Amino acid sequence: MPQTPPFPVMYGSTNGYNKNLYKAKEEDYEGLYYHDNNLISGSLEALIEHLVPTVAYYPDRTYIFTFLLSSRLFLHPYELMSKVCHLCVDQQRLSDPQADKARVRKIAPKILQLLTEWTETFPYDFRDERMMKSLKELTHRLSTGEDLYRKAVQQMTQTLIRKLTTLSQYEEALAKINSSVTDRLTVLKTKPQSIQRDILTICNDPFTLAQQLTHIELERLSYIGPEEFVQAFVQKDPLDNDKNCFSDHKKASNLEAYVEWFNRLSYLVATEICMPVKKKHRARVIEFFIDVARECFNIGNFNSLMAIITGMNMSPVSRLKKTWAKVKTAKFDILEHQMDPSSNFYNYRTALRGATQRSITAHSSREKIVIPFFSLLIKDIYFLNEGCANRLPNGHVNFEKFWELAKQVTEFMTWKKVECPFDRDRKILQYLLTAPVFSEDALYLASYESEGPENNMEKDRWKSLRSSLLNRT
Repeated sequence: MPQTPPFPVMYGSTNGYNKNLYKAKEEDYEGLYYHDNNLISGSLEALIEHLVPTVAYYPDRTYIFTFLLSSRLFLHPYELMSKVCHLCVDQQRLSDPQADKARVRKIAPKILQLLTEWTETFPYDFRDERMMKSLKELTHRLSTGEDLYRKAVQQMTQTLIRKLTTLSQYEEALAKINSSVTDRLTVLKTKPQSIQRDILTICNDPFTLAQQLTHIELERLSYIGPEEFVQAFVQKDPLDNDKNCFSDHKKASNLEAYVEWFNRLSYLVATEICMPVKKKHRARVIEFFIDVARECFNIGNFNSLMAIITGMNMSPVSRLKKTWAKVKTAKFDILEHQMDPSSNFYNYRTALRGATQRSITAHSSREKIVIPFFSLLIKDIYFLNEGCANRLPNGHVNFEKFWELAKQVTEFMTWKKVECPFDRDRKILQYLLTAPVFSEDALYLASYESEGPENNMEKDRWKSLRSSLLNRT
């Protein structure tokens, strides 16, 4: 990632930087510490000051993103906004009625640009009323008496409100979907095929199903805010008054919802396999999902691919030996090899790099699709966070760590912006999102009903599950 140079061109020298102003690379300069011309640490206050534009300086965009992403580990977004507003007003004397109008005209576009980048990249921060209050106060100062700035402020605010409204609508839709899903336990005993739909009656084309899964994946990815990766492991900062930065902040929970979607898809696959009475039909469902998984791989939808493989590897499914004996498993073996967890998922990471390269040089939306195996992405970010301290022994923020964190999240941000190029099929989408799935116990019971218990342990579990079901009904 390009990084902010230590001295922006702000000294009026026609030759660019004044070489005499450079400090030795390992010296501390005004609370910021550089090595080989890269910012690697700094005091929190110095980093905040580095974020705020002046008449002759505007921070590098990668610095803005990295600091806005990581700063929430140390202070609330609304506290950062308050400090930014104070610096803007104080440094540029915006509160002074006699302020130089020409100076205000020079600084206003830069402050507006910073606020626009913040509202566009981290809109969920502004669900906090304190953020909105500070935003309104600062933009009011900038737009007074200037039509051009007033229109820019209005446009920025309207875009932000639209994003927040869309988020709220999406959260309501998710809640509605979740509440409409019911358990199939009550119909398990008889499994009347006449009243039960299965995936093959809804869609028997693997490519079409893979496309609809990609629709769901890309929609859910698009709502995950970059800050959610950091909030997922916010700890109390010992140097920050033992407070949790998000104890009183309305967080977005799209990251959790996306992980739940992975689990749902895995259980849906297992349910569809365990539900049919006839062995021949179960084998057909398994082969169908193998083909769907292969199409997901070809598309670059690694998350659905892994969810399908996970569902097929669940014990209630893998124990169906008579069913698997009827399945041509060569294609499944290849897919499992691609997603093999050994050597830290080496094969998958190689395939992901290939898909990423294809995406960079792509000429169509179809080729741009990269949907990572999400749980592994979160795990990578978690280990990066756990492996390095947020602060150095001298109290400085370890910015070298946050460049790396931002690099990983930036890659994700590119992937989530891809528009799904496939036609939507509402009937298939509705089924994938709302078809009831078996619980783990129900899966085992269906599995034992399909192919009887093989040993005493399985027999005991079967009896226990049946009696439990009878008690519930």
